[in-house]
Amino acid sequence: MPQYLVLTAMGSDRTGCVSELTKLASECECNILDSRMAIFGSEFTFIMLLTGDTRAINKIEMKIPQLAHSLDLITMMKRTSGHRTFDLVKHYRAEYSGIDQPGILKAMTAFFATRKIDISSLKSKIDPKTNHMSANILFALTEKISIDELEYDFLELCQQTDVQGFIIKANANLLQ
Repeated sequence: MPQYLVLTAMGSDRTGCVSELTKLASECECNILDSRMAIFGSEFTFIMLLTGDTRAINKIEMKIPQLAHSLDLITMMKRTSGHRTFDLVKHYRAEYSGIDQPGILKAMTAFFATRKIDISSLKSKIDPKTNHMSANILFALTEKISIDELEYDFLELCQQTDVQGFIIKANANLLQ
């Protein structure tokens, strides 16, 4: 029976760290089902969903601390189950932008949470010189949720928070 492990690594952005982490996964006979990497300032974060048999997952759990120490990384690991599937039929992207003010990201994420809509991906950034912010949120809906009503409510929230926004249909593979 396959085992699953989420591995997060964070540290100074330097060439080779991601390569060393993926090399270790391969050496431990783990498969990388999904991964994401992002740079924040001069730091990078790398997240992987690994799968393997019990021996492979135990092996990587034992070897990660030594590799993390040698690369000066902070790591976290958590066992998990396989990818859960939903009856998601329509995929969308919500975007908004404007002058940054406290609480906008909180209001936007709460908008989806109160409607029981899972966010698949979230990317936000602020230009420190102009204080202009923008965000991109990917999500999927079941047939039970009306996109027209959701879009109307989202645009109303954008108006209340003094940002420009829209929702458009997205390609399903963007969410994976």
